Amino acid sequence: MSHPLTRVLTLLELLQSYAQLTGAELADRLDTDVRTVRRYIAHLRELGIPVEAERGRYGGYRLARGYRMPPLVLTNDEALAVVLGLLAAERLGMGTAAPASAGALAKIERVLPHALREPLAAMRETLSFTANAVIGQAPGTGVLLALAQASRARATVGISHQSWRQERTERDIDPYGVVFHTGRWYVVGHDHLRASLRTFRIDRIDSVTPRTHQFTAPDGFDPVTHLTSTLAKGPYRWQVEVTIHGPLDEVGRRLPRSAVTLTAEPTGVLMRARAERLDGMAHLLASLEWPFTVHHPDELRQALKNLADRLVESAERASGETPQ
Repeated sequence: MSHPLTRVLTLLELLQSYAQLTGAELADRLDTDVRTVRRYIAHLRELGIPVEAERGRYGGYRLARGYRMPPLVLTNDEALAVVLGLLAAERLGMGTAAPASAGALAKIERVLPHALREPLAAMRETLSFTANAVIGQAPGTGVLLALAQASRARATVGISHQSWRQERTERDIDPYGVVFHTGRWYVVGHDHLRASLRTFRIDRIDSVTPRTHQFTAPDGFDPVTHLTSTLAKGPYRWQVEVTIHGPLDEVGRRLPRSAVTLTAEPTGVLMRARAERLDGMAHLLASLEWPFTVHHPDELRQALKNLADRLVESAERASGETPQ
């Protein structure tokens, strides 16, 4: 289901494209009901857009005669700032579930004059980054926007959350802030179910439901500081860093993105992960078809050697021989 804001904008686009549409026609095109259409119309009027309503059998909604939304007008500097921002967001893994960056770039390039469109297209096609690319964990656009709005309004929300163990819970949270960190989006806040401060991956939240309660965040609370300190104190024994000498996209498809962070490097892909046991990490690395270099911990090298010894032993064992 699309976000209400998306439907309001779609409604405006329909009113600009057709001389007049009935409430039923608009409801059908927006996949909603007539009552909701009236609410969207009221929202457009609040924004200063003159939507006229004509009652009767042949009535409907239309924009005031002669009214048109102004075209997108950007200076060279403004257009460059927008394009660079979209490219940087894509490189940092900040995209949402839909290919929004690509769509936004296409729309901007389509409406800009040719003299400005060509240089910006050249920038998009030739720009390189020294910063590493990140495979992001994309949240739903509606979920992300709802959490941001609730955080600003200091409003409690209900969330449907799925843990890394695939356990689903319904809980109320007070969202103190939204944080983007190394390719993932998080919301930090007070969890009513656990009666404690918690951090949730937003890509694991399926839905957000408004509540009627307001909250007050602790004085001086910094969501970024809390998130980074929480991740640093995670319940995992080992912090693992390994360079996998293969292409980023293919490596990303082979590894569980919920458990690792991948960063492009000149020699391959830097994998960062946390692990409670190194033998499982050794099995994971051994399953890949690309060579790799272990940076730390040194104990991972021994875990790989132990796995190699077991594989050699199995390969040399004669048929019918019982393992010791």
